[in-house]
Amino acid sequence: MSGDSGAKARILVVDDSKLMRKAAMKMLGDEFDVVTADDGAQAWQMVSEDQTIQVVFSDLNMPVSDGYDLLRRVRGSADAGVQALPLIIVTGAENDEAARMRALDMGATDFITKPFSTTDLVARARAHANNQRITRQLQAQSTLDGLTGLSNKAGFLDRLQQDIAYARRHQHPLCLVRLEMVDFRRFFLYHGREVAEALVLQVARMLRGRIRKEDTAARVGLGGFALSLPGGDPVGIEGMIGRLRLELLGQPPVDENGEPIAVELGAAVLCPDLALGLGAQAMMDQCQAMLDAPPVAAPPTGEAAAPALHVETCIVPLAAPAVAAPPTTIPMPAPVAPVLAAATTAGDMPSATPAPTPAAKPASAPAPEPATSAATTPAPLRIDPLLDELAAGNARAVADKMPQVIGRLLPVLRLLGPGQRAQLIQFLQRLG
Repeated sequence: MSGDSGAKARILVVDDSKLMRKAAMKMLGDEFDVVTADDGAQAWQMVSEDQTIQVVFSDLNMPVSDGYDLLRRVRGSADAGVQALPLIIVTGAENDEAARMRALDMGATDFITKPFSTTDLVARARAHANNQRITRQLQAQSTLDGLTGLSNKAGFLDRLQQDIAYARRHQHPLCLVRLEMVDFRRFFLYHGREVAEALVLQVARMLRGRIRKEDTAARVGLGGFALSLPGGDPVGIEGMIGRLRLELLGQPPVDENGEPIAVELGAAVLCPDLALGLGAQAMMDQCQAMLDAPPVAAPPTGEAAAPALHVETCIVPLAAPAVAAPPTTIPMPAPVAPVLAAATTAGDMPSATPAPTPAAKPASAPAPEPATSAATTPAPLRIDPLLDELAAGNARAVADKMPQVIGRLLPVLRLLGPGQRAQLIQFLQRLG
């Protein structure tokens, strides 16, 4: 039976009799893509690894692993798609009423009795394949975000649970990423629905273009996204988020007058020890807590910084010095050269080691400026003294003031035309 793509529906026939397997393939082969297994163990491996299987026909009595064992594994699967597979039990004269009731109680979808005709077998396969196709279509619609086409939160949690089970079974790493546009509700109210949705769609397109086939991207809030990255590497993820920031810098959202709008992006990366038994919701909660945590204050000049925590329990530092405490939000606009040379390396990935910059003046380093907050007027900031600090090897003094530097450069960046922005991005990419 044809599915959405025009391909034949895939049917799995499980029987220890080679003759029965050949007979089923002959009866069903004209209309369906038929695959076979000779016991429950082999069948379980096939349905675990092949998501295109739509219907399973299984004998009850088989050596090694019988139909009951297959029923138990399928209905107990952590994968909701596998768990819901139509599983039709093929019974014979040796299977009494008690055996059939046991199979029914364990979750058998239907029964067909040997000997059966081609019409009976095709009718069962066609009915259940159609139902499964419609069910999968409805599930896909209910787990997609209507605006972006990415998974919604429910669909993402389901997929994340599958990724956790697979990674745990094969002892592979798994990383969860949370991205949140800071104060997006205010952005939405101030600039309007059209501008806000355009920004959401822009970020969704960027994420879709950066993930692999095995990764999953989702919109899990008004301005929030999540990524499930099987086999993800924290360093590579850091670079990916860095490149996302550069692209948003070159193509910022614009208001109704065509003026660019500055936005901020919060990010958290969690790569847990899966042996601890965390489920999908627990991982999401832990990653959200990391995203919501207030920034950790940097130690006073002259004091040793606290050692950076492992990525399991902290946000991966993005464009931060090696000894700095991890930030919880990432300013979207990246600084321009030569200041950005202290924060980028090959592949546009933020680095802990500043690149060398020519000395500007041999003047002594100025005293550290007091920290500012949203409730106080920011202290004056001059670039030349910071360059002197950088030339003297005091990268920490420069890195601590990077948010201020970025904020002061925003008026200048807004003056750039589209061609100049493109040149800036190319320049930043060549810094490595």
